[in-house]
Amino acid sequence: MSSRGDGTHRPATRVVTGGRSGDFADHVVNPPVWRASTHLYDDCASLREGPKANADGRFFYGRRGAPTQWALCEALTELEAGAAGTVLYPSGLAAIVGSLMAVLRSGDVLLVADNAYDPTRNTAMGLLKQFGVEHRFFDPLDLDAYRTAFCDRTRAVMLEVPGSLTMEVCDIPQLAAIARERGVVSLIDNTWATALGFPALERGCDIAITALTKHVGGHSDLMMGAASAGERWYRRLRITAQQLGHVVSPDDAALALRGLRTMPLRLERETASALAIAEWLDQRDDVAHVLCPMLPGSPGHALWQRDFTGACGLFSFVIAGRDDAARCRLVDRLELFGIGYSWGGFESLALPFDVEPVRTKMAWPKDGWGLEDRHAVRLSIGLEDTDDLIADLARGFAAMDGG
Repeated sequence: MSSRGDGTHRPATRVVTGGRSGDFADHVVNPPVWRASTHLYDDCASLREGPKANADGRFFYGRRGAPTQWALCEALTELEAGAAGTVLYPSGLAAIVGSLMAVLRSGDVLLVADNAYDPTRNTAMGLLKQFGVEHRFFDPLDLDAYRTAFCDRTRAVMLEVPGSLTMEVCDIPQLAAIARERGVVSLIDNTWATALGFPALERGCDIAITALTKHVGGHSDLMMGAASAGERWYRRLRITAQQLGHVVSPDDAALALRGLRTMPLRLERETASALAIAEWLDQRDDVAHVLCPMLPGSPGHALWQRDFTGACGLFSFVIAGRDDAARCRLVDRLELFGIGYSWGGFESLALPFDVEPVRTKMAWPKDGWGLEDRHAVRLSIGLEDTDDLIADLARGFAAMDGG
């Protein structure tokens, strides 16, 4: 079995064949789990040459990985059109932090989309600030304001699509083009759609970041992140990750590879189920807004149709005219939906959220919404039967008003 990295195969085929070349899986279907901290050399001459060959596939020391990790990197790189390589991190947040630290220096300015993942915001306001990096939040839906946010010290832009929790779809190709015109690096958290649903580098971004904890793992049993980039930024990402001591276990890499093989099927099923549930919610009088890019007529749907080739089961809805106690009665009544953070596993989850504390530039409730339209729930749709999930939600809504 040899993997094809020339793009001749479609994504679903590359998901199956990626990372199965050469020593990664010689005469077996799945790359073995290489648990190895120490790599051995034949002699002193090869020992001295080892540090110079800083590339996947070249043994040196366990911190640079071994065949199990290299196989996962190869498979992920083949899915990200335009990537020269992929770096693994012990969590999705570690991938975000490691990527930003590879790009930024003291005195630089980082622009952060206001609807980015809350830990991304906290990194800008905390760790990066401690290292002398200034952050500025911007509304990714306001291109004019975005253009004026740049200055001579702006070094990078951190994007995310859709927006965390509130699911806004922004014009990533345009945002990335504006950054590139100014010589600014664009990074994107592309966890929601993955490279299968949104080819981030082809859309103009320089670094594509994914929390493998979510769809790639697919079973809620591992923590991992990845960043893919073209040659220039891949080398910087790799060196920075090594200097930070980032490494993932071969056992987790094997789990991620296993999850990757079925990811297209899971995403297709979850997306279809999520759209059906979103349509059901959209017909309810006790739902004020459904925040789902795949839903026709929803904000951002046209951009999603233009730029995306897929989606996933994650979306949100806003309850109409009820307080937090009513929202909690709804969520607490659910039986098939677990209550918890994260998403992208085979099981469905519900998460009540309040967005005001994690927005700086974007108003919430949004313009044109009633002031009471602030109590929201995020749903991660898994692989359960769609009708069973709808029935479970119906019981939750009945309990919301004491039924």
